[in-house]
Amino acid sequence: TLSSSSAASDVYKRQERNISLYTINAVDIAKEIGLGGRTNMIMQSAFFKLADIIPGEEAMKYMKDSIKKTYGKKGDKVVNMNNLALDKGVEALTKVEIPASWKNAVDESKETANVPDFIKNILIPMTNQQGDKLPVSAFKGAEDGTFPMGTSKFEKRGIAVDVPEWQIDNCIQCNQCSYVCPHAAIRPYLLNAEEVKNAPAGFTSKKAIGKGFEDFNFRIQVDVLDCAGCGNCAQVCPSKEKALVMKPIATQMNETANWDYALTLSGKEIPMSKETIKGSQFEEPLLEFSGACAGCGETPYAKLVTQLFGDRMMVANATGCSSIWGGSAPSTPYTTNRNGQGPAWANSLFEDNAEYGLGMYLGVKQIRNKIADLAGELLEADVSSEVKEALKFWLDNIVNAKETKKASSLLIAALEKVKASNDRVNYLVQEILDRKDFLVKKSQWIFGGDGWAYDIGYGGLDHVLASGEDVNVLVFDTEVYSNTGGQSSKSTPTGAVAQFAASGKPIKKKDLGMMAMSYGYVYVAQVAMGANQNQLLKALAEAESYPGPSLVIAYAPCINHGLNLGMGCTQLESKRAVEAGYWHLYRHDPRLKDEGKNPFVLDSKAPVAPFKDFILSEVRYSSLTRLFPERAEKLFEMAENNAKDRLETYERLAKG
Repeated sequence: TLSSSSAASDVYKRQERNISLYTINAVDIAKEIGLGGRTNMIMQSAFFKLADIIPGEEAMKYMKDSIKKTYGKKGDKVVNMNNLALDKGVEALTKVEIPASWKNAVDESKETANVPDFIKNILIPMTNQQGDKLPVSAFKGAEDGTFPMGTSKFEKRGIAVDVPEWQIDNCIQCNQCSYVCPHAAIRPYLLNAEEVKNAPAGFTSKKAIGKGFEDFNFRIQVDVLDCAGCGNCAQVCPSKEKALVMKPIATQMNETANWDYALTLSGKEIPMSKETIKGSQFEEPLLEFSGACAGCGETPYAKLVTQLFGDRMMVANATGCSSIWGGSAPSTPYTTNRNGQGPAWANSLFEDNAEYGLGMYLGVKQIRNKIADLAGELLEADVSSEVKEALKFWLDNIVNAKETKKASSLLIAALEKVKASNDRVNYLVQEILDRKDFLVKKSQWIFGGDGWAYDIGYGGLDHVLASGEDVNVLVFDTEVYSNTGGQSSKSTPTGAVAQFAASGKPIKKKDLGMMAMSYGYVYVAQVAMGANQNQLLKALAEAESYPGPSLVIAYAPCINHGLNLGMGCTQLESKRAVEAGYWHLYRHDPRLKDEGKNPFVLDSKAPVAPFKDFILSEVRYSSLTRLFPERAEKLFEMAENNAKDRLETYERLAKG
């Protein structure tokens, strides 16, 4: 939608401003002429037509000259498509006539849906850009800076043009679509006989397959109002006859009722490990409906971590993209499960996030050590055998995450029965119960991008990794400062174009993983979800279980890369990066050395695709060939040699 005034949002109430409102269906035009989702040229010509900054014919000439210069090497077909886009942008504008009666229109008060007070009194006004009008009293309950979890589910933005439609007969029940979804808007569900019977019309399901699934039906459910329409789910579907097909959102609105029903389905014991691709996706995602870009390469990693460890997670998040999609007031995409458990999340400064996360961990460690002291004293007191057994079970498994869940439940139940005549015993029992939220071993994570980990926060990150403490670091490596305008970072490879490297970065990328491995006692992994989904799961499970510092570096395709394939193929782009030898997959587990084994495992194979073909499929590289062709050839050769050198180093490590 275009308007001749920036006040278009007030058009209904302020007709006296003589605002003109125009619409254009740029999406359909782009599809019709073969540009896919690229609407830039269409909107650009429409803007110049309306703005009348310079004569329209003159503006069109300049734009078509620019198209010839930019796309000439790609052939007449590409040039002609973009020229046609300009013509259509001018021709297809439609003016919306505003009734004169709207000049005196007033807003009618509407009954707010049955939602929590925070949503009614804070989220809705803020999302309507009325936050400045809220009195301080509206924030009662949030005075300490905390916001409730899971508020993003109330936004229901409906921003997608196309959303996936499940083709039930073609589905092989692999759950990969859910695994890669950046917004947790497509999920698998298991239904028992009663739930199948009570399902609304149109809520179809099929017999679940696999050992232990005999009593269930299976369904993939799409949340059309929270889907961003990227299409990664459809792209990654391995079924020969695709089980997901992108359809206009208007044809899929009946799925909203089905989504509501799916959310009521009872939680079930899943008959397979959650450390598998299929099994992990039956776990409720505790990161959902963020404001990340459609096709975001970062959020699928964080979402998966919450499915594996979210009910006992604590997250320190560096400033960057991950803090923006992770918690932009008033919306909070991190949420809780059916038991009210979920990640405790907080954002620190860019430069000290690692220390912030270490502080979280040390605070929890101190509390748990105090509980252990109290439990040890209570174990020697005159208490029942049930209490003593529960205390001993918890103390024996204090650092075993899985066992502390069971031990904590038993201990809390036993302690709540204690009514001793001894004041000291009652004191010890109450002191432990006051700290019961810390009985389960916490999973401490430190999230951030490469701008934080490689650059501004590296000193702190190095300090924390060197501490030897049991913290887990996940780096979303987009190889550029993604949320601040696309500046070059120390993770930006040779030859890539970015701000502060407009003529291509002349030096090679910092090898953060090798630097961390040099300590010898840090778990390090390099992963790429689209290249090897199983390797990612292994790395996350190993990193979290490692009783020391761990570092997982995740390749994250980004809108700043300018993917020729588009953001609907970010998973495929990760796969291509590994196949071309641009990115390498490995795991370094110091525990293996204690077993007399090589701690380094190279998980990616030798390159099978041309390195240069891969990088030239991204604008951050290909643009250099147009601006500085001779320099581009030299830098691209250097970039390929750097990648080969890294691979040779990893191969030597893998051989021991």
